[in-house]
Amino acid sequence: METTAVTPAIAVPQPELEAEVIALLISALNLEVAPNEVTPDTPLYGDGLGLDSIDILEIALAVSKRYGFQMRSDDPRNVESFASIRALAKYIAQERTK
Repeated sequence: METTAVTPAIAVPQPELEAEVIALLISALNLEVAPNEVTPDTPLYGDGLGLDSIDILEIALAVSKRYGFQMRSDDPRNVESFASIRALAKYIAQERTK
């Protein structure tokens, strides 16, 4: 019986991944904000970046393309995962395939 080897995701330190996620969000959403103006604890909704549900869909698509996994709208972790940059980076670190 053959076994298939699974390639582990590349471990990126959390601060580096958070910086990647900030750059990805700014690029994907064409935000007029400098990366150094966004902190890992910045909320994505409301008083933080002020994103709406359409923006979150764009982020999910960009994350899926960049990190090799699909974010699903029915995932019960979505509220927590999209709470902040740090939360999204943590979710990506757990799920990424690239």
